[in-house]
Amino acid sequence: MEDTLKKLPIGIQTFSAIREDNYVYIDKTPLVHQMVNSAGRFFLSRPRRFGKSLLVDTLKELFEGNKALFKGLYIEDKWDFSKTHPVIHLNFANGVIESRAELDQAIYNLLRENQLRLNIECAQFSLHDPAGCLAQLIQLAAQHYGQKVVVLVDEYDKPILDNIDQPELAATMREGLKNIYSVLKAQDAHLRFVFMTGVTKFSKVSLFSGMNQLEDITLDRRFGAICGYTQDDLETDFAEHLAGVDWAKLKDWYNGYQFLGEPVYNPFDILLFINKNKTYRNYWFETGNPSFLLKLFRKQRYFLPDLSNLEVGEDVLDSFDVEQINPITLLFQAGYLTIAKTSEKRQRLRFHLKVPNFEVQQALADHFASLYSQTQSEQRLHRQDSLFDAFESADFPAIQQQIESLFAAIPWRNFTQNDLPDAEGYYASVLYAWLCSINATIIPEDITHHDQADITIKLGDQIYVTEIKLDKSENYQPQTPNPALAQIQAKHCAQKYLAEQQSGKQIHQLGLVFNKHARNLVQMDWQSF
Repeated sequence: MEDTLKKLPIGIQTFSAIREDNYVYIDKTPLVHQMVNSAGRFFLSRPRRFGKSLLVDTLKELFEGNKALFKGLYIEDKWDFSKTHPVIHLNFANGVIESRAELDQAIYNLLRENQLRLNIECAQFSLHDPAGCLAQLIQLAAQHYGQKVVVLVDEYDKPILDNIDQPELAATMREGLKNIYSVLKAQDAHLRFVFMTGVTKFSKVSLFSGMNQLEDITLDRRFGAICGYTQDDLETDFAEHLAGVDWAKLKDWYNGYQFLGEPVYNPFDILLFINKNKTYRNYWFETGNPSFLLKLFRKQRYFLPDLSNLEVGEDVLDSFDVEQINPITLLFQAGYLTIAKTSEKRQRLRFHLKVPNFEVQQALADHFASLYSQTQSEQRLHRQDSLFDAFESADFPAIQQQIESLFAAIPWRNFTQNDLPDAEGYYASVLYAWLCSINATIIPEDITHHDQADITIKLGDQIYVTEIKLDKSENYQPQTPNPALAQIQAKHCAQKYLAEQQSGKQIHQLGLVFNKHARNLVQMDWQSF
């Protein structure tokens, strides 16, 4: 049967290659048709490896009138292929650009490629005036072909993101790109269609010089599935490839990306999952490096448990700039967070965010755990196993020993020139990261009808209702009663879980006291029901 299966388009972003060589293709042309039916200027943000480049190439082939490639697809009999348009394609996906000079050279090369492909030569083509050349190229193409021009920009933001950890250099890249993109507003009369795509969304003011006509379809319900695979796509086009798969497990691992439309899978995950004999691994996450993002969280002293219950306004998801980077905005746009649901308050739309699936949850937790405690991967695995065993078996001496060992292993340099040990949230964040990394269910700020506990931890048959206190005395002496445990008991925070004892769950109240000078756990007491 394998010989009859269509091939998997792993790493193939060229529409013609997929259509001409018996690869699986998910027909996105119903959504493409909605876009191209208007003389629109569209912007789409999607995480990396989500099929953006294939979508751009599909648009290119459509406007160039390559009808044979669309045979059997939705748009075949709905588009006038006899009317073609010159296409200018700017693709910043290749290579890493590390200076303004390299950016100028890359733009020069892209403009040269487009001139050769369109058989048009700019009269004054200079490395130092790319904007002038692009403007002239648009005008000449419209004149030469007798049709308005289509401009497609792929990975429009990559030169900025490649240098996002160097704000001054990133700002220089932004100015170089702004110089190019500003041309599109001035040449609007010569344009039939504009489509720009990338991972992030920078503000219009900072990058697009007043291109107010640019319609952002990133969170447009109509186009929620324009990139990515839906559940129906997998059960139809990939039915033979995924025969016998555990659909619930597959969905838990890789589905869940939500852009206000139907939830979708990242195509890269599904293609690698099938290719690797249906082995569950962190395929997508391993292709990127979120280290800058995670360091930003630590620098801003972000309270990690808040990631479990995020509610933000449109402005947080909408855009950012290199001088003001909100880590939540970047986590969302990069695909590490997605929309769980929306609500409205005071006539304003609110977005409730979550980690999209198990792959991202597991990998993100591992990265946070390593970052917050400077632990190498081989050490992390051993510590995770020990922490898991202690909490799963409710071995309290072992739990105490593991927490003390964890904080004792954090290098002294982590606390130089900062006040991290002074913040109760720091200790909660480290614990949260490590407990998430062992796949425990964490409920931060667990609200009851009396009050709330700092963190409730669920692992196996154990439920730990936990309070964290930070003591700032120079020579801490254990107190009776333990102030953290006493607070839980006074709040009756564990009562809401007592009914779960009937299903075999064991309920524990856990009081943890940390000390800023010891930078460690100095007292732990518990009460079990």
